[in-house]
Amino acid sequence: MDQNNISKTPESPSPEGLDNQPPYAGFWIRLLATLIDSLIVSILTIPLLYNIYGDQYFNPDKMIAGTWDLLLSWVFPAIAVMVFWLYRSATPGKMLLRLQIVDATHGGKPALRQFIIRYLGYFISSLPLCTGFLWIAFDKRKQGWHDKLAGTVVIRNPKA
Repeated sequence: MDQNNISKTPESPSPEGLDNQPPYAGFWIRLLATLIDSLIVSILTIPLLYNIYGDQYFNPDKMIAGTWDLLLSWVFPAIAVMVFWLYRSATPGKMLLRLQIVDATHGGKPALRQFIIRYLGYFISSLPLCTGFLWIAFDKRKQGWHDKLAGTVVIRNPKA
């Protein structure tokens, strides 16, 4: 699919077979992609962290068990997300579900600056009871607050 011409994709539903809007990815499919990504990260990190910290890793009194916990639970996943976004415009969960992050204005690949703003926007989206993520369900372009801040949308891309 030509990313610079996403507004004319034949796979977009409409009576004429063409639609003026890209096929935006809604709340539930994006939630599923996030759950898939979280499962992958958990499968990779929890055994390592349990090996390092033992039962103390599951101590509810500490948010971060130590340096390795900080690196494996926060830093490395953030780097992995950015790398996937830069090279594939999607995380593994989004790729599995054929979703793609694109620039909201021209439909092409977002710039690094947009990806960084989008990632930092996750924290803003999660603050008031995840309202910024729930916003996806009600927004006409299915944008969360992080998408609006970064100028991105998530689309369904059968060829992704």
